[in-house]
Amino acid sequence: MPPDDRTGWESALVVIPTYDEADNIEAILTAVTTAVPEASVLVVDDGSPDGTSELVEKAVETDPRIHLLRGEGKRGLGQAYVAGFHWGLDHGYGLFVEMDADFSHDPAAIPDLLGAAAEADVVVGSRYIPGATGGFRCYRRAVLEAVDLPGVRSNGYAFQIDMTYRAWRLGFRLAEVPITFRERELGTSKMSGSIVREALVAVARWGLRDRLRGRRRPGAY
Repeated sequence: MPPDDRTGWESALVVIPTYDEADNIEAILTAVTTAVPEASVLVVDDGSPDGTSELVEKAVETDPRIHLLRGEGKRGLGQAYVAGFHWGLDHGYGLFVEMDADFSHDPAAIPDLLGAAAEADVVVGSRYIPGATGGFRCYRRAVLEAVDLPGVRSNGYAFQIDMTYRAWRLGFRLAEVPITFRERELGTSKMSGSIVREALVAVARWGLRDRLRGRRRPGAY
């Protein structure tokens, strides 16, 4: 469907970064396309050696809603999302959903994110307690066009915090919807100590920068 002809949830692109997710990828694609049959799905694979991208290629051949963007090496979560966002912007999508490939994010909750995006620019799926750091979320196109994606260098957990911070600083509307987070059952977790450290250092750096500049969010009291 040409980009200009997409309306409503047909303008949604679900971006799924992968690295060694052969155990999960076929099932997650089926679950996502079942939950939101109007939407498209983009898998951004970071050069998985386990055949993940080959499985996606087979799905692409039979389902025009599914797309594959191959990376040449392991760039990390943040840069995979940035590449996926650029692809989606270039192809005219208006809503962008981030989610993991391991079913820790329930595809059945995607309609809740998209529905909340009718009145918010960034919608974050939150687990149990409020917080804008979750990785299951939805962005409106205007946010991704405004946040200077080429300047986003954070990876891992820090990427989510970085994107939220940038959107908040620009005055975009943030909202949360409750979700249930599940631990992966298949495959290997990509979380590491370096990812956690990056997030902690980034938060401290941004907080110090704002204090030194004495700046507040536009419109804040």
